[in-house]
Order: sequence, then structure tokens, then C-alpha cells
Amino acid sequence: MACTQEVSFGVNLIGNGDSLAGWAPLGSRTTLSEHIEQDAAMLPAVDGERREHRPSGRYVRATCRDVEKDGLWHAVPAGALVPRVTYRVAGWVAVQGGGGDGAREESHVVCVSLRVDGGSYGEYRLLDCGTVCAGATGSWAQIKGAFRLKETPCGTVAVHVHGAPAGVDVKLMDLRVFAADRKARFRQLKEKTDKVRKRDVVLKFGGGAGVAASISGAFVRVVHMDSVFPLGTCINGSVIQDTNFVDFFTNNFDWAVFENELKWYWTEAQRGHLNYRDADALLDFCDRHGKPARGHCIFWAVDGDVQQWIKDLGRDDLASAVHGRLNGLLSRYAGRFPHYDVNNEMLHGHFYRDRLGDDTAALMFREAARLDPGAQLFVNDYNVECANDPNATPEKYIEVIDALRRGGAAVGGIGIQGHVSNPSGEVICDALDKLATTGLPIWITELDVSEPDVSLRADDLEVVLREAYAHSAVAGVVLWGFMQGRMWRQDASLVDADGTVNEAGQRLVNLRREWMSDARGTVDGEGHFRFRGYHGTYVVQVTTATGKMLKTFTVDKGDTSLVLDMDI
Repeated sequence: MACTQEVSFGVNLIGNGDSLAGWAPLGSRTTLSEHIEQDAAMLPAVDGERREHRPSGRYVRATCRDVEKDGLWHAVPAGALVPRVTYRVAGWVAVQGGGGDGAREESHVVCVSLRVDGGSYGEYRLLDCGTVCAGATGSWAQIKGAFRLKETPCGTVAVHVHGAPAGVDVKLMDLRVFAADRKARFRQLKEKTDKVRKRDVVLKFGGGAGVAASISGAFVRVVHMDSVFPLGTCINGSVIQDTNFVDFFTNNFDWAVFENELKWYWTEAQRGHLNYRDADALLDFCDRHGKPARGHCIFWAVDGDVQQWIKDLGRDDLASAVHGRLNGLLSRYAGRFPHYDVNNEMLHGHFYRDRLGDDTAALMFREAARLDPGAQLFVNDYNVECANDPNATPEKYIEVIDALRRGGAAVGGIGIQGHVSNPSGEVICDALDKLATTGLPIWITELDVSEPDVSLRADDLEVVLREAYAHSAVAGVVLWGFMQGRMWRQDASLVDADGTVNEAGQRLVNLRREWMSDARGTVDGEGHFRFRGYHGTYVVQVTTATGKMLKTFTVDKGDTSLVLDMDI
């Protein structure tokens, strides 16, 4: 990784995290006490890949909190945090009503933050280290997060645990702060990838012993032509005029998505004045280059992204406009967009639900499925993978999906936008594991990694891509742009403005190359050639004394060896 200073990975920087040692109260009246969870059934279950640390059952409880910022804090030893290294925060939290042990419990947000003093009186900054909704059933909720410092702090550094309203007790079990060993994680992911994305293949040449003997020793070259795991990026009317952009796009991406040109506020900025020419031009561009495009988006649930004329409509006129949008868009492009994001960002907005009722989103899905039955219909939202937004937890996302399904919506996929900074692979994996329980394919739909240091940006990009590729539920990744000066977020480019591929862009190119198979060897005495390859389409070339022969084949998912007869 980018850091050269010696780092002790996996070592907890704040002690055991299960006793009062080192912890101090936050707030003038806050008091702390030690406890043991008496009900073993209340302890969190830890299994599978998340078996990082078994809960001890011992916890610290903060009571008599006057305001949300009250809670508890623990100093981090001076010099323990190394700049440019990603640190993870992990533990369990719970809440309890302020009236004592018998009080009714509700769900409340608990946050872990890192306070970094600026060295002069009163100056400090807070870094978000994880947020979770805890206590709805009195059970423990796992909190995960990550942070990274740009430079060595000149003042004191402390971990703060806070949140939940005044009078609500905050309980903390086994909190750990430790350096994340990304290289070790990458080694694990490579092993996981081999199981998820590859398969043993046996190519059989010739139909009998005589034919097999005649071809024995022939040279074989197996070339991977296309992967079944697509990478894509967003495009717009401006970038497709840039030859540097087009070159990198056509050489490194399989799919596209339109940045704005299909959104309702673009296609009908004023009521009744339709503009599909920009979307048509982008779709023609994709057709010329053989790139499928995602349909983003039919509606947008966030109030601030709804055009004013829509907001000015009464209920009946709004319902009519919604049906008009569905019929106009999906009838025009039926069969052209394999995916649609139906009602974007429903975890963060509910404009149409508030105006038209709880069944509105499901109706949008039902009508979209009727108008374009071949399209895969997605939910799409942000912050689900980063564990720092209480409005966008995987659990809340699943609740939205379940409600849509109960309403008859044919939800075809889950979109995770992926606008990230300093991502933690384990946190991402945890979210993917939870969403995978729905049985739906997951796409990362709008990936960009913001980091001024391009070397760290490359590392961060690799974190997300490796986690996605190694997870069996993830079916594709789409970036939200890649060229400097032509992206929504700053410090996220993979290609400089002059077309130079930077270190982050080269990392993507290298990963694509790593995930393509190229096998060479000779046919054995039984007329077989064996290799282990990534899923996708292949061309095999066999060279014998009489010449060269070519044949194509496909490697699909499967747990057993794929045996293919090559009638060459």
C-alpha cells in the first residue's frame, strides 16, 4: 500500500474495549458503569465472513445524558495513528430508554466519531467512523466504519461514542480501532474470486482413441474474449465528443449509463415540451459501439430533484403526469434499455409517495413491467455500503424491497450507487451479504472514489472493485465517470484531462487484465486440454502439423468441471 511507515495491523488501539479502563464520560451529568449481558440470547450472532471478533458480553453503559452529543470517549495513544493508513472501527452498541432497565426501548441512531484536536484552544474536527440504528428490540447492533488521516495530528485524538436523544442510555461492547491490512484482505479476495468467478474446464478433442492419439501433443491456446461480469461508466452529450474519453471508454468498458439525459427533469423540463433527442443521440452512440445502456432513471424520489412544474400539480394531475411519463418513456424505448432505475433514491426521498400514497412506487414498477416486460427493474440508492448513514442501512433497503414486492412490484435488481471515500472492504462485504439475502442480483451503479492522492485513490478503487467481483451476488459495476473535469465528484478521475491514464485508471486496467484468462499448453495423451478459467466466452486455437483450427465456447457458472467436446 501507499504507506511506508511501519504499521501493526489488527491491533486494537484503545485497549480491550469491554471495560471502563480508559473510557471517560461525555457530558456534565453523564455517568459510566460496567455490566455483563446476562441474557446470552441477546448477544449478537457472528458467523461466516463476519466472524472477526466474538462478543465478550461485557459492556459499558452511559447514563444521564443531557444532549445527543453526550456519551463516552476514549483517547487514542499519541503517535498510534499513521497518516495515509485506513483504520477500521468495529464493535456493538445498544440503547435503552432513560427510565431504567424496565423502560420501553426504541430504535435510535448511535454514532462513533474520531475527534482530532487542532493543537490550539477550541479547534478540532470530527471524522465519521460509523453510524447504526440500535435498540429497536433491545438487541445489540454491530457498528462498522473506517477513517484515514492525511497527516499526523498535532493535538490529542479520541474516539467519541454518542447519538440518541437525551435521556436514552448508550451501551457499548468491545469497540476496537485498528489498522486494516488491505494486502491481506486482497489475498483473501483472490481466493474467494477463484471460487466465485472461475471454473475447471476440460476440452475433449477427437471422438476416438485413434483421433486422440493423432492430436496428442498439439499446441493449444485458449483466449478469453468476453467476461460475463460487465464494467461500465456514465456518459453524456459532451464527453462523447472527446476522442480521449471515447478511446478509454470503448477499450475498457462494456456498459454505459446516461448521466442526466434520460431523467424526467431533462426530457420534460417544461410541461408538455418533450426532449428525447439527447437521449437518442447517446443511445445511437452506444449502439454504434456495441455497449448496452442502463435506463437511469424513470423517476427520482428526492424532492430537490423534482422539477418545479411537477411540484405545482395537484394530486390528480400529478397521477396523470406519472402515467404519462411511464407510457411516454417506456413505449418509446421498449427493448432498448436492459435495466431501469424506477424510482431513484427512495431511502432518501419520498416525494411521490407523499403526494400519491404508499402504493405509488409499486405502481411505478408494475406499469414499467407491463410496458417493457424485458427490462430488469432496479431500486437504486446511495450510502448503503458505507455504514455511516442511518437512513440507508442494508436493513432499511431490504424493507423497501419487501414493501415493493408485497405491492406486486417485480423488483429485478438492487442498485448500490457507491459514491465512496476511503472505503472499507469488510464494511462493503457486510452490506453485500445482507442484501444478497433478498435473492436479487446487485449492481454497483454509480461508482466513484474521491481521494486527492491518486495513489490512495487507486488503492481505494481496488478495494471496491475486488469486493464486488469476489461477491457472488454482484452482477456488474458501473462507474460514474472517469475523466478529469468531466465528473460529478472532484478528485475521482482515472484519466487526466489530456487523456493520460493515471495510477487509478491503470489499476482498473490491470484488474480487467487480471480477470481475463489466457491458457496455453498441449493436448494430453487422452486428447484432453485442461484449464481453470473465468466465466465468459472463449476462442480455442489448436495447432497441429496440418494447420490451425479455431472454435468458440462459453464457460458458465458451475461447481463441477465443465467438459466440452471440441469437434475440430
